[in-house]
Amino acid sequence: MGNREDLLAGARQVILERGVARATARDIATAAGVSLAAIGYHFGSKDELISAALTESLGSGIGDAMEAVVEETASLPLIDGFAALFDRMPGIFADNREALVASFENSVMVWRDAAASRTLAGAMQEAHLGIVDVLQSARPDLSAEDLDAIAKLEFVLVQSLGLLWIISPDSLPNGDELARAVTAIAGDGGAAR
Repeated sequence: MGNREDLLAGARQVILERGVARATARDIATAAGVSLAAIGYHFGSKDELISAALTESLGSGIGDAMEAVVEETASLPLIDGFAALFDRMPGIFADNREALVASFENSVMVWRDAAASRTLAGAMQEAHLGIVDVLQSARPDLSAEDLDAIAKLEFVLVQSLGLLWIISPDSLPNGDELARAVTAIAGDGGAAR
């Protein structure tokens, strides 16, 4: 691995051991086996490095698990695939608990750092586009507008349900409840807006 990859791995290690708030640049550089200056060279700041490390961890953990469910349910009616995805999210959150908690901790911290906020905003856009790509592969019959709308809904639900899961894992709605709500809303106005 190069210094950039070593820093990402070191950041993930330190974050999982100590949490975002207690992760220092020196600890990350030491864990990565690189100089402290390498953080600034490759990422600009410790906060941008942490955002990148968390984005990568969640993308490979939560994102890959979501992709697997979407692919598994591609032959089902769309609403049934949606329900199945959100039935599985509590387990996906549990499998990625530490990274999920660290990500929410980081989200609050980067609010104070404009550069890190831009990095996180870019990562969120990439996550949305990743969901569009997965949906498009599984559901090629959907229009670009529908793919975009569904991806946005799924992204927002995953983010909000992730936070709720951290606070109270047993209080999440199941996939059938969410699918019922979407179906009821869709049936109340006829055509999409």
